[in-house]
Formats: sequence, structure tokens, C-alpha cells
Amino acid sequence: MSATMQREAAAVDWRERFAERVTTAEEAIRALRPGRRIFIGSGAAEPLSLVDAMVRFGTQLADNEVVHILTLGPAPYAAADCADRFRHNAFFIGANTRAAVREGRADFTPVFLSEIPALLRSGRRPVDAALVQVSLPDADGIASLGVSVDVVRAAVDSARIVIAEVNPRMPRTRGDTKLDLRRCTALVPVDAPLLERPPPEPDAVSRAIGETVADLVPHGATLQVGIGRAPSAILAALREHRDLGVHTEMLSDGILDLVKAGAISGRRKTLLPGKLVASFLMGSQALYDWADQNDLLHLAPSDWVNDPQVIAQNDRMVSINTALGVDLTGQVAADTLETGFYSGIGGQVDFVRGAARSQGGHSLIVFPSLARDGTVSRIQPVLPEGAAVVTSRGDVRYVVTEYGVADLWGKSVRERALALVAIAHPDHRADLLAAAKQRRWVLPDQPLPKVPFETRVWNETLPDGTPVRVRAARQTDESKVHALLYALSPESVYQRYFSTRQIHPRSEVLALLDTDPRSSCALVAEQLEDGSLLGIARYDLDLTSGMGELGIVVAEAWQKRGVGSALARRLVDVGKRHGVKGLRADVLVSNPGMVGVLRRVGLRDVPLPDAGVYALKFYFPADPPP
Repeated sequence: MSATMQREAAAVDWRERFAERVTTAEEAIRALRPGRRIFIGSGAAEPLSLVDAMVRFGTQLADNEVVHILTLGPAPYAAADCADRFRHNAFFIGANTRAAVREGRADFTPVFLSEIPALLRSGRRPVDAALVQVSLPDADGIASLGVSVDVVRAAVDSARIVIAEVNPRMPRTRGDTKLDLRRCTALVPVDAPLLERPPPEPDAVSRAIGETVADLVPHGATLQVGIGRAPSAILAALREHRDLGVHTEMLSDGILDLVKAGAISGRRKTLLPGKLVASFLMGSQALYDWADQNDLLHLAPSDWVNDPQVIAQNDRMVSINTALGVDLTGQVAADTLETGFYSGIGGQVDFVRGAARSQGGHSLIVFPSLARDGTVSRIQPVLPEGAAVVTSRGDVRYVVTEYGVADLWGKSVRERALALVAIAHPDHRADLLAAAKQRRWVLPDQPLPKVPFETRVWNETLPDGTPVRVRAARQTDESKVHALLYALSPESVYQRYFSTRQIHPRSEVLALLDTDPRSSCALVAEQLEDGSLLGIARYDLDLTSGMGELGIVVAEAWQKRGVGSALARRLVDVGKRHGVKGLRADVLVSNPGMVGVLRRVGLRDVPLPDAGVYALKFYFPADPPP
């Protein structure tokens, strides 16, 4: 028997078994009463025929409140001519209801997604009727909630009336998705494709963000990824990763692509290993087809999926969310645009806090540096009037734009402001720095951060197996470099500077961190756990010879462990890309470790020393012909 014939046979069977409940959408909505709260199923599982019938034929209704999170279909109940019968209350504002909220014809309830189920179950926001869409039932009369469990689970469990569209095209998904059709007041047969939301095509900016974020995601991480162009580009940039896991609100086509590419296996997950955990699916028909009876998938309600304590049980949890704006202290606006409500709190804070408590986990807030067709900086001195803080400055860890990464955790306001100025669009950095100086958040002599010469981050493994991170030095590394230099032994200071010195003034450190891709480069190596600096390497270009003058400093406890070699190797990579011909360095005879570092990155000949100093240099090999 073909799949179509099986589907038709199953449809006939359930209609016969539940004949007393089977009806039309027009008849079903007659069970609704005036003055009650009506819940609409979420996302791609919005019950379109019931919504249409409620508006078209629900003449008995008046003063009804309609509640839901994001839905993909139309929202005719939010139209102005329905104001006497329906008032929408959004737990998360979508494009279909945004105008109604902004014009005051609909309400908005700010609430964490993890807490909406409790809101419905507790009676604080009781649901009188739930309109949902489900799959065909099995032999026992058990249907599946399909692609949306999220807050639907709580609604169907607590509502007095449950009216369900039964759609053979709704996949039967695994997890906490079961609904006994005997629980339903009315069943409305439909046969219609699910609503789709294909991923947006990445642009150059989102691809740059994706490449930067990919460097911050370790192999074996468990991911939560939000909605938008940048999150889609981030997923595309993770194709070469291995053993990634998934614990997220929305499961998208981008995640499916990574499953097919072998990047996602869930083998290293510490909570439900091997399972892709989500509360809803939203994407293409191919995604929905893949989800049907797929044992890899585990859908669960939002009060479990989004519970920070549950999220934290995933080691190496990485949450990736977007924002509409960030101020120079790190406050994140994600649900308001200018003076109007735009979306909702959603699950951003749930996952930011859960990832922060995960062993080896962290959270990222990602967005393009510009908004309004490139006319406005998303990084602002202060959030504009009417903008609301969704994620507090104390919760924020990493902020990422196409210009790099700002690590804000545990940083002072001065360090935060400088870090955020450095990843803002270059056209706005001077104004942002001036605003920070006016507010006395940074020192008056603070130089303007330059355009980063390198936004990449390299995850390196030392010979003893220790993982470290190599990245471009930033002005915000000032205090870390100070700590590194002042912890050096007198012998290490002499080998680096050919003299004894007891102080390292701020001007020296700022000069060390001031780089220009045309003439200089500085990289740092840092510990993954606490971000402390293990070493710094820099070259300054001699414009006449085209050679870079090299200097490397490695923290005392990390010398002879491969840190210097890792820094030199990446410095060579950057130098080659920027047209540097080679590197040179004056090295004391008493510093054989530095000679060894240079040998490992290209030095071949060591000349005789002059007055106890080697004058070492080597040229980068020319690129082979195409």
C-alpha cells in the first residue's frame, strides 16, 4: 500500500472512531463563549481553518482575548474591524500582529518563554479554549502536537475546551508531544501543507559574523540558535565542526543541514545524549518531513527546554541570540525598536543564564553593526528613550558584530565601552568614544580603536593537550598585558627588552596594543577558562625592507609549553596575508627558546652572534604558481 493510501485509510479510520467529535471548523467554534481567553497554536502549527472560522462565523463572540506566541499565519482577529469581538495579547509579537500592538489595538505581555506554561497552568492567565493543530492519531487515539510543543503543551493540558485540526501532513514527532483525542471537544479534519519559513539567505555581513562565531564554538558544544539572517549564517559556518549537540527553542533547516553534514551527532551531550532537543520546529517542508517519527528528535515544552537549570546540564552549552541594540555598558535591547514593541523577551535570557551556568559554556549576542539600511549604529552610548532592556549588562558575556568580539564578562564599564567601540562600525567609533569620554566612562587620553586587522579567533592545542585561544590583541587587553608584564621575572624582562626595567607605563602598553594592518600586528594567547593572557606577540613592519620586526613575551609559568610557537605560527599566517615578506628578530644567545620558536615557523639559518646577540631573519616562501 502506498503512503498516500495508508494516509487515506488512517484518516477514514479515525473519523469513524471519533465520529461524535468530528465536525467542521464553523460548527466547532460555536463552543466558544464571549468574554473568555482563547489560545492559538504556535508557529507553523497555527490552525488556520479554526482561526478563519472564529473570525468569520464567531458572531456570538465579544470581548474575547486571543493569546499566543509567534504564529506564521494571518491574524484576522487583530484587525481594526474586529476590535469589539477580539483583543490580542501577545506573549511574543510577530509580523502579523506588530501593527496592532503599536497602534494600541493589541496588548503585549513581557514574560520569559520558560514561564509562560506556568502562567497558563497557574490560573493567572487561565485558558478557556485552545485552538491547535495535531497529527493523525495512532491505533490508541493518540495524536502528536507535531512541530509545536512549546507553550501548546500547557494550553491543551489546562484549557476547558480543546478544538483540534487533525492534519495528515502534521508529522508525528517524538518527545512530550502526545495528545489523546478524547481530550478534545471537537475535531476538524484538514489536509493542508504546514506553514513554512525558509531560512534567509546570508549576506556578506552575516557571513563575517558566522565565521567569527564559529571560532568561538568548540567541537562537542551543545547549541541554542535563534532566528534571523546572522544565526542562519552561523549554522552554515559550523559545517566543519564535529560532535555538536542541540538544545534549543527553535529547530531550523540550518540545524538539519548540519545533521546531514555530520557536524551534529549529539554524542558528547551530557543531557539526553544523541537527541536533538527543541520545543518547536520552523522552516521548510523538508524539515517537517525529516521530523516525522524521527527518533533523533525530542520535542518538549518550553518550561523544560528553556529552564536555565535544565539548560545548564549541557556541558559546553553555547547560546546564540540576536539583539536590536546594545549600549556601551552592555545592556541589550531585543524586543523594542525605537519607541515601539517589536518582538518579545522570548527565551534569550533563559538561555543566556543557562549557558553561563554550564560547564565550559557561554552565551553570545550577535548582530550587524548597522541598522536602518546602514544609517544607524546598533551599538549606542545609551539605549534610546522607549527601548527596553531584555538582557541585563550583568548577564551579557560575548557580543559579536562583523568587526569582531567583545568579551564583557567581569569587565569594568571602561573596559566594556572600549570593547564595544572596537567592534562598532568604523564610521561611528569616534562618536561613541567621544560619548564615553563625556560620561567619564573612559580616560580622556584614550586613543580611538582602529579597524581590526584580524577578526578570526584560533583555537590551539599545546603539546601537553592544553587548549588555548589565539586572537588579535585589543585595547581592552590593557590590564591583562600589564598583569603579564609585571609578573615576568627579571631574566625574562632582560631577554625581551635587553635591559632591566621595573615599570611598564600605560603609554608602553597602549603602544603595544595599537596596531594597523598596513604596518603592525599583535596577537595574544589566552586561557579558555578565565581569559588570562599567556603571551603576546607583535611585528612592526619596516617599510623599506618589507620585513616585520618580531617580539614575543610569554608568561613565566607558560614558557617552554608551546605558547610562543602558537603565537608565532599565527603571526606568520597574518603577515603573509598582509604582504609582509618575512620576520626578523634580535635574540640574546642566552635565549635559546626564542631561537627554537623561530625555527619552528620558518627560520633555517642561525648566524654567528655579534656581542652575544643573534640577528635572525627568514623570508616567507613565495606562493606556488596556480
